[in-house]
Amino acid sequence: MAGELNGYKVAVLAVDGFEQAELVEPKRALSEAGATVHVISEKAGKIQGFKHVDKGDTVAVDATFDNARPDDYDAVVLPGGVVNGDAIRLLPQAQAFIKAADNAKKPIAVICHGGWLPVSAGIIKGRTLTSWPSLQDDIRNAGGTWVDQEVVEDGNLISSRKPDDLPAFNKALIAQLSKRKAA
Repeated sequence: MAGELNGYKVAVLAVDGFEQAELVEPKRALSEAGATVHVISEKAGKIQGFKHVDKGDTVAVDATFDNARPDDYDAVVLPGGVVNGDAIRLLPQAQAFIKAADNAKKPIAVICHGGWLPVSAGIIKGRTLTSWPSLQDDIRNAGGTWVDQEVVEDGNLISSRKPDDLPAFNKALIAQLSKRKAA
C-alpha cells in the first residue's frame, strides 16, 4: 500500500558488481511504499550493476560509509552479486554498519550472495537463513542454519535465495517495517 512506510529510511549497502534486480527491485518496492531509500557504498558517484555475469546499469550512490550512520536508518538491504558480496564483506565500515543495525534489532534484508557480509560481520551464529546455495557452507561454518526456502525470517533477519524470490523478499521486508510502524 502506497504511503505505509512514510517517514522510514532504508539503507541499501552495495559496491560495484551488485546483482541489478536485487538492488533495483527492493529499492522500487520500498519507495512505492513511501520509504526513503539511500544507496550507500565505499565510494561516491555511481556503482556498476550486473545481470548475472553481464554488465547492467549503474546506480547513483547517495552516501558513502564514511558519512552514513546506521542510526539514521530503520532497515538495511543487502543485495547479492558474487563480486559485490565478496568485496563488501571485506570492508570494516560495512561490517560495522551491519553490526550496529543488528544490535539495534533493525530489519536486515539479505538476498543471494548478500549473505556474505553478515557472515563476516559475525551476526549469523544461532540464526536460520537462506541464500544462494554456494553460501550454505559459509553460513553453517559461521554457526548459522541454512535452509532452501523462498524467504526466511529469523527475528530482524530476512533472507532470500535469488532474484526469482524478490516478490516474497520485498513483501516480507515491507510487512516487517509496517509491523514496526504500527507498534
